[in-house]
Formats: sequence, C-alpha cells, structure tokens
Amino acid sequence: MTTALQGLAPGALDLTGHRLGVPQRAGALTMVPITGPAHPGITPPRGGLKLTRVAGYGRVELRNGGDGVAIVPLHIGYIQDAAQNHALCRSAFIAPGAALMFEDACCVQESQGGYLAERDQWFFVLPAELRARALELRGVHDYAKLWDDIADLNRSYGLARRGHLEQILSRKRAVLTQFQSRLELQDGQLGAVFLLNGRFAGLELAPDPVYFAEVWMALVCFAYGAAAWRAEPAAAQAVPYEVEDGAGLAGLRAALEGDRAERMNEIAVALAGLPAEPVTLREEERYLDLRLSTVTGAHLAGQVVTDGDRPVYASLFARTGA
Repeated sequence: MTTALQGLAPGALDLTGHRLGVPQRAGALTMVPITGPAHPGITPPRGGLKLTRVAGYGRVELRNGGDGVAIVPLHIGYIQDAAQNHALCRSAFIAPGAALMFEDACCVQESQGGYLAERDQWFFVLPAELRARALELRGVHDYAKLWDDIADLNRSYGLARRGHLEQILSRKRAVLTQFQSRLELQDGQLGAVFLLNGRFAGLELAPDPVYFAEVWMALVCFAYGAAAWRAEPAAAQAVPYEVEDGAGLAGLRAALEGDRAERMNEIAVALAGLPAEPVTLREEERYLDLRLSTVTGAHLAGQVVTDGDRPVYASLFARTGA
C-alpha cells in the first residue's frame, strides 16, 4: 500500500514516510487514513481562521487569528448569516494576525434568501463535482461564475436547476453529516485517500492531525459525502462470515483479517490502476520556505503546499468524468 500511495501524485508530491491505514467503507464512499510526519506551526482552519466580512458579491475577507501562518483549505466555503454564501476557488497563505481579501471568490447562492441563524453558521468544502471547474476559475473576478455548474449539479441530484448550492449542503445536511459518524477519524490521522464506487476520488493531506480533524467534516460530509450520497447503493442483506464449526473466536478473527486483506488489495489495485500521467506544477505564491502550487493533469487537479521536497498540505482530486 505504501507503493500505491507513492504513485498517487507522481511529480507533485513525495509521500515517502507516509502510510495508508485500514480502509473504512460507508456505502459508495471508501476512506483510507494517512499517517506520517507532521509539520508543526500551521494555524488550523476552524480554530484560527475566521471569515471577517463579505464586501459585496465575490469579495470575501479571511483573518488569521493564530500564531502561525494559515494555509486556507482549497475550496473552503461559508454558510453565514447576513450575506450570501461564498466559496473560494483557491488556497492561500495568510500571515499571523493578517487578513486577506479574496477578490475572486464565487457566490454559491444565486439569489437572496435562505439565510441561517447565526448559531448555525458553518464552513464546507465544495462538492467533488465542482472542484475542477472552481480551480480553473481562480483569478476570475465574476461572482456568478459557478452558478451554471451549480445549477447543473442540482439537476443531476434531482433538485431544481438553480444556482443555489444550499439545496444540497443545507437541505440534505442531516443526511450528509452521517458520513462523519459512519467513517471514523483515527488517532494521528493527518490525511486520507477517498474512493467513490472503488475509483479514486481524492487525496487530502494536512500539516498535522489537529488541522485535519478541523477540516474532516467539511471533506467527508460535503466534498466527498455529497457524491457518495447520490451514488449510495441499495442496502444489501448482510452475509455472515464463513467460519468452520468449532473455530470460535480465532476463526472469526481469521475471517475478519481475510476480509480486511481483500479490501486492502482491492484498493491497492484501484490505486495502482490510475493513469501514470505527467502533471504540471505552477507555483502560485510563497511564504518563507513554503510554496503553494497548482497541480494540473488530464485526470488529476488540485493544489499542494511544500517545504522543499517535503509535503505540508495537499488537496488533489480526480477530474469528474476523467
């Protein structure tokens, strides 16, 4: 499985020292935990990064209230009171105590209305189906730039064709947030590989376990959970493990280990079957020794932060339909 992890982003990330853990499955969504070396000193997104104001359509300001540099999670968005909901098309660095105005944010609520009470404010990560397009639109100053894509996504979910992402995120929130309990965050986990129906969907890597825990719900429930909910298979009748009479707990344990090994092998085969394609890296910005780069390939896209050759943060996803 270590070899499979190394092959996920050739030319973009050196994942030496990182390990894949035991996979967990919830319907169509499989999550494989990643553990590895942490990079301390990065402000976590929920505890230190705050939305301070929305200065008109497509202009969102975030402030870093932590002691370390903040790495803004790629495609983070906010459902908030007294302003239309927005999402960001790119990651960025924000120095300690500093604020950054994102002039190229996208409004994900086509018309006024449907605001939540202040106590219900929360952040999300754009659903997987929208992420490649959102990344392409970074730097484009047009608050309505994602409305058609959101409308098409809503229609594919059997919802009204409107540029309102909250039709999925808010109205289906009770269903989507179940993925947070169906898939369990592990001690020391600082990343994950996500698969949908056995196919690679994304790789998420955080600087440390605290950062990953704070972005976990936004990823598992909204970035990947929405597509998994749409693809949720019909409930199958449980099939008991085949254990020989008299085998007792040892036999059951052996059956469980066999099932786990089979799942690990299926995932290794799926990851090994990914196209070994070249990707391009475009450096976007720097903060001291940290480099933020955009990764683009025929089947893969996203952004990564590195410190020399060492990966610090990554959000890489399969291009939908690729």
